[in-house]
Amino acid sequence: MKTRRLGANGPVVSVVGLGCMGMSDFYGPADEAESIAAVHAALEAGITLIDTGDFYGMGHNEMLLREALKGGKRDRAVLSVKFGAMRGPDGSWLGYGMRSEQIKTALAYSLKRLGTDHIDIYRPARLSPDVPIEEVAGAIKDLIALGYVRHLGLSEMSADTVLKANAETPVIDLQIEYSLMSRGIEADILPRLRQAGICITAYGVLSRGLISDAALKGGSMGGYRHVYPRFAKGNLRENLKLVEALARIAEQRCATVAQLAIAWVMSRGDDIIPLIGARKRTQLKESLGALDMTLSAEELKAVEAAMPADAVKGSRYGEAQMAMLDSEKRSPSR
Repeated sequence: MKTRRLGANGPVVSVVGLGCMGMSDFYGPADEAESIAAVHAALEAGITLIDTGDFYGMGHNEMLLREALKGGKRDRAVLSVKFGAMRGPDGSWLGYGMRSEQIKTALAYSLKRLGTDHIDIYRPARLSPDVPIEEVAGAIKDLIALGYVRHLGLSEMSADTVLKANAETPVIDLQIEYSLMSRGIEADILPRLRQAGICITAYGVLSRGLISDAALKGGSMGGYRHVYPRFAKGNLRENLKLVEALARIAEQRCATVAQLAIAWVMSRGDDIIPLIGARKRTQLKESLGALDMTLSAEELKAVEAAMPADAVKGSRYGEAQMAMLDSEKRSPSR
């Protein structure tokens, strides 16, 4: 397994990470035993970066990881935990709790559920409209000093916000959606964070399963996918035409379309680490096939021609969510 360093002084991690959200939430029922087996298979393959959130299944995902990381396996994992998203007992979203006492409480519960004495990377899930990012970074700085947290990461924030936090406490990475279908970070966020030595942890590299052979074959698009504009009936039809064009290129490399999409994200730079959202060993095995792919300049050109960013139909989130995302706000300084 190749490795990359997160930020200038962050941990060295595997070139891809394992995203665990789907094991507990959003994409329909998951088999717990198979999910644990997938985590074990990822560790055996050399994956060290494991990403979760305390609100994935309202704590279920962290407890699942506790079980998966028993027997000394915790020491082989770099745990990335998102916090701050508040949810009701019906699963509804209630905003973001980012005050210092809320952060400490969230951390205490995560440590207990995960069965560990520290979190390697602790990151607010979104920018709170009520608490300045400098205060959030300062609260985590205190937790780092106490040894409960090793590093500060951020999620779905603009370059301006990331740099404000970085001035308070070093930020090692920004977790944000990035794929052939979601290339918004290339205009401002990516170049400015590169200049500051801050990495990108890319989620949604398969656009929630849209870039897959299963989608092309009419497989189930269950769970919450129906709420995303790209899965709306008309948009889905047009987007699958782009996936078909990409699949033809993948076939020339004896690869799957998912492997080609992951390889493309990996090709964008050593400071970008894709998260594989596998909840089954078969999905993991397929995704790991991308590690053996090196795309030539001609192939990269063909891939981007097959799926032009401006040809994708529908935004990556619904209108209300897009309006809330700090990462989607135009920087006033640019």
